[in-house]
Amino acid sequence: MWAITGGGFYQKLLNFPKTISRPLMATSNLIRVSSPAYSTGSPNNVPSKRVGTHSGSFHCDEALGCFMICLTTKFSNSEIVRTRDPKVLEGFDAVLDVGGVYDPSRDRYDHHQKGFEEVFGHGFNTKLSSAGLVYKHFGKEIIAKELQLGEDHPNVQRLFLAIYKNFMEAIDAIDNGINQFDTDKPPRYVNNTNLSSRVGRLNLDWMDPNQSPEKENEAFQQAMALAGSEFLDWKLHIFELEEEMKVDPPIKYVLYEDDRGKRWRVQAVAISPDRFESRKPLPAQWRGLTDDELSKEAGIPGCIFVHISGFTGGNQTYEGALAMARTALKILSI
Repeated sequence: MWAITGGGFYQKLLNFPKTISRPLMATSNLIRVSSPAYSTGSPNNVPSKRVGTHSGSFHCDEALGCFMICLTTKFSNSEIVRTRDPKVLEGFDAVLDVGGVYDPSRDRYDHHQKGFEEVFGHGFNTKLSSAGLVYKHFGKEIIAKELQLGEDHPNVQRLFLAIYKNFMEAIDAIDNGINQFDTDKPPRYVNNTNLSSRVGRLNLDWMDPNQSPEKENEAFQQAMALAGSEFLDWKLHIFELEEEMKVDPPIKYVLYEDDRGKRWRVQAVAISPDRFESRKPLPAQWRGLTDDELSKEAGIPGCIFVHISGFTGGNQTYEGALAMARTALKILSI
């Protein structure tokens, strides 16, 4: 992700590779979702490890936990198996959100058992869900791999804490039934997403005549993809990182690759996390234009569009998106 300010630009904010702002999708890993009675696996492509979670209705925490653990080196090329059979679970390489055991030495990450009170630490006191447990033990590795830095790098630590505060803690709290507000105190945790509710809605409708394991596993795979698509979303963390890194002048635009079309986007940063207004919307004369008309107006080849409000635009290439951001800064500073 490239962050562009009025006083120059930061190549790779926090040393992000150019593709960091795309949703982290473990498409390079083999992630199967199956039950003991049903497997989507192929005998010619055997997964190296099996990760277990419970069958039946699912929640955001195990969907995200399964997604994250498959991003790790240890559990890449893993099969996700959904079952509640204790004997079957015993044979798995990792178990999430079921089994009644928290033991990271054996990769057991359940939080439902009596006496469980594990928290993230670092000043956070919300009881962890299975997703929080996976993040606590593997989050730094996942972030370091994506940033192409060592796990001990200070930027990895910054993002590790920022993602927990702005994304993970709400998922932990919601799954554990912790209210966000006390009557006379500020919020216990920041909730920048209703992801838990959206994941929950992917469960099969009880009126659906097809309640087969195949249909249920397909829904869970969709839940993993949805939860993973919002993991490491730069929009949730940029303000805190900007403040901590003392970025001055503030970031005006962010460039990122659009995973859906393999094209590049330039997006104006909002004035605050809870506002729609942009710090510097793209120039008014570009707004609402597309393709050749926009390229001609901007004097930049490869332009695709600029939204009518000016908060985002697109180009065929990274160089074109960068030129759009640079040109916008020049126009808007006149």
